[in-house]
Order: sequence, then structure tokens, then C-alpha cells
Amino acid sequence: MNYLLHLLIYLSIYLIVSLSLNLIVGYCGLLTLAHGGYFALGSYVYALATLKLGWEFMPATILIVAIAAVLSLAVSLPAWRFRGDFFVMITLAVQVLLFSLFYNSTNLTGGAEGLAGIPKPKLLGIAFDSIGAIAMLSLVLAGGCALVSWLLLNSPWGRLLQAMRDDELATRALGKNTRLLKVQVFAIACSMVAIAGVIYAAYVSYIDPSAANLNHSILMLCMVIVGGVGNFWGPLVGAAVLVAIPEVLRFMFIPDAYAANIRLLLYGLLLVVMMHFRPQGLAGNYPID
Repeated sequence: MNYLLHLLIYLSIYLIVSLSLNLIVGYCGLLTLAHGGYFALGSYVYALATLKLGWEFMPATILIVAIAAVLSLAVSLPAWRFRGDFFVMITLAVQVLLFSLFYNSTNLTGGAEGLAGIPKPKLLGIAFDSIGAIAMLSLVLAGGCALVSWLLLNSPWGRLLQAMRDDELATRALGKNTRLLKVQVFAIACSMVAIAGVIYAAYVSYIDPSAANLNHSILMLCMVIVGGVGNFWGPLVGAAVLVAIPEVLRFMFIPDAYAANIRLLLYGLLLVVMMHFRPQGLAGNYPID
């Protein structure tokens, strides 16, 4: 039972990650490699707020959302002028910057050793210290993020987002403020992925700079592409498939020395197959309404 709850927690975490990244990639039409950095940002801020300041889950999460929204300007402001390869390189620079910050700030983040002993979530004096309680909390947060995403994408704001993706020049000619729209979507997406980082840190009780490395960002991008970009159900399918792959390998009794490399090989092979035979993703390019 605990194993199923463990999978449910990870699925909830990466569902939030995929939903947030899909807002940028699928509905904004911009490819970002900085998402892993904002995931780790949420984990580190939660760890520091609870370990150093003794904060509970709710105030720490509010602080994390605010910090992630502000720091999202590092990628949303360049999006005003850059697209395509140039924008991808800028997001890669932000990713490397965040990773270097977490890795080298040894007095604050613990450097390469990371931070251990992160407290379990405590909400209104109630401790979520069992795996069942954390699974329930993660499901509630994932459901809340999914609901927010659904409401936004089915609103005039969501349709304006798709119009900007399809033809930004025409959208601007209609008098729409696309610069403000980009700031808004990046703030929402970065805040959501930071919340996923909070759940991860609270569950594992440990965080290190590997959460902010490039491989993690690419894994997140794979989930969206495999599930289907610009499709509300794509993130759920993509997250479920890529979370399941390591678990299938676990039951095949593959030695740990080879399992990681085989997992990366399967991720790459899945991407190549999807691009050739089903570029719209497993969930397809269905309308969200």
C-alpha cells in the first residue's frame, strides 16, 4: 500500500510540473529549459523556511509562490524580444545560473551535500507526517493546480494565450498586450512548478542541486511532449508514462549501475518514436473545452 501511495505522490508532483510547463510550451509556444531550476527553487525555499525560520507549510508556500513569480521575470522579460533558439539559450542560462547558485551557496543551501531533515508539512498545527497524509495533501494540491489551469485555459485569457501562440503580430495588432500576457503566464507556471518542488522536499525530507540540473528540465519537457502539447490532458498522460518507466525497470531486476542509463535511453527512444509516428502526443491534440 505504501508503494502505491509513493507512486501517487510522485504522479501528483509531476502532474503539477507538466501542467505548468504545458502553459508555456503548449499554450504560449515558447520552449524553456529553466523549469527544473524553479522546481528546485521551491524545494530550497521551503527547506530554508522550515529549517531556519520554523515556518509552517502554508506561510512557506505563499512565500515560495511570491518568490517564484518575481524570479520568473528572468525568463518572461527576455520573451518580449526573443523567440526560438535565442530564447531557449536564455532559459538555459537561467537554468545554469540557478543550479550554480544552489551548488555554490554552501552556507545557505549546503552546496553539493544539500539540505537534510526537512520537516514534514504542518498545516494549522496538524502534522502531515505519514505517507498517506502527504499523499492526500499532494493530491489536493495537484487537483487545485489542475482546476486553476482548466479555468484559465477555458477563459478569454486562455484563448488570448493561444492567439498569441498562433500569431503574435496579429494579436498585438488587435490591441492586446502580449508582453503583459507573457509575464502573467510565466509567473503562473513558475509558481506552480515551485509548489511541486515544495511537495517533493516535504516528502523526501532532502534536497540537493541535482533537482536543478539540465537532465531534470529535459525530463519535464519530455513529459509534456510525450503526453501532447497544447492539450489539457497531455500532461497527465505524459507524467503517468514517464513516472511508470523507472518502476517497470525496477521490477525487471536490472542492476542499479545500468538502470539509470537504460532509463535515459528509453526516454530518448520514446521521444524519437513520438516525433516520428505521433507528434501530437499520446493524448492527441484535442480541444480543452
